[in-house]
Amino acid sequence: MLKLKPLLLLALCGLSIQAFAAAPKASNGMLVDDKGMTLYTFDKDTTPGKSACSGACAAIWPAALASSSDTASGDLGLMPTADGQQWTYKGHPLYRYASDKKAGDMGGDNFKNIWHTVKP
Repeated sequence: MLKLKPLLLLALCGLSIQAFAAAPKASNGMLVDDKGMTLYTFDKDTTPGKSACSGACAAIWPAALASSSDTASGDLGLMPTADGQQWTYKGHPLYRYASDKKAGDMGGDNFKNIWHTVKP
């Protein structure tokens, strides 16, 4: 029988909890993730079902990923990515902004006039 170290076991439990995050929701007039972090769209995403943000862009603007058990509903959809599924709003991929540190931060709104908070 395999014996797992307590720290490894705790880490595995943390991963499984994170995997079942709730779908994005409206809060204070904008769309946020399950932790209250602001979600954004990118003007360069012009091809449906495909993100134009990769490499260094994706490090600053990480995709708002969904768990494998999440399902689309209403204006919220899902698109496949190399890492699983990414949330979309009205067909536009959703992202977080790495410089937003706490729920409600909106530091990426209108960043370079191509990143925008989602206002449902």
